[in-house]
Amino acid sequence: MSNWIDIAALEEIPMRGARVVKTAMGCVAVFRTAKDEVFALDNSCPHKGGPLAEGIVHGASVTCPLHNWVFSLETGQAQGLDEGSVATYPARVEGGRVFLDGEVLRAKTAA
Repeated sequence: MSNWIDIAALEEIPMRGARVVKTAMGCVAVFRTAKDEVFALDNSCPHKGGPLAEGIVHGASVTCPLHNWVFSLETGQAQGLDEGSVATYPARVEGGRVFLDGEVLRAKTAA
């Protein structure tokens, strides 16, 4: 588990909410669903750059707070009539802590 970065306790991320993790190449939004699942996506909506971490989490989706685009937390794909996607990052919960894949985050900073 050496490549995984401990970012927070699960309880520090609001249920049906998000927390932002800053990287050298932009912010990653880490979402927590009502079922305590965690997902990590780029924080910026491809439509107008809306902060997805401030969006509404419903089921396994998030709605952008600016123009109501809906994205799958699992795939990053826009849903409905909207086209586009945001990058996703591996995330997991272990022992009540949330971890992000450090190798993937480092690849993001190198791109």
